[in-house]
Amino acid sequence: MTTSGSVEQEPDSGYPRLERQIAWYDSKSMKAQRFYKLVKITELVCAILIPFMASINADATAALGAVIVLLVSIEQMNQWSQNWTTYRSTCEALRHEKYSYLGKSGVYEGKTDDEARRILTQRVESLISTEHSKWISRQEYENRKG
Repeated sequence: MTTSGSVEQEPDSGYPRLERQIAWYDSKSMKAQRFYKLVKITELVCAILIPFMASINADATAALGAVIVLLVSIEQMNQWSQNWTTYRSTCEALRHEKYSYLGKSGVYEGKTDDEARRILTQRVESLISTEHSKWISRQEYENRKG
């Protein structure tokens, strides 16, 4: 996943791209987490209210059930739970790569700056490509299932 902008605006595709991708995945993960938790809490509140409303108003009980079905469908369609965990995982893998690069540890140990930047670019692009492939596979699976 990338931020918007043209190829001409794309600076050195090593460290600057890594920083943008970390910010993108972090932001998207937090957004997916918020939506997922909001929907789940709303579902829970509606479910808790059903027994109380059943003795008071049948229409309200039916409406609460319909809201739950709607929320479950919306969450399933948007896959906030899966996106939250996938984006968080990719973000943390990118952060790990960042700190390994900055600390010249692991695969970066003993490398020249040019070698390290080339390795960083390869590894960052690999992480992004892998996450994107998983996302495509999940979309195809959900389309076949539904």
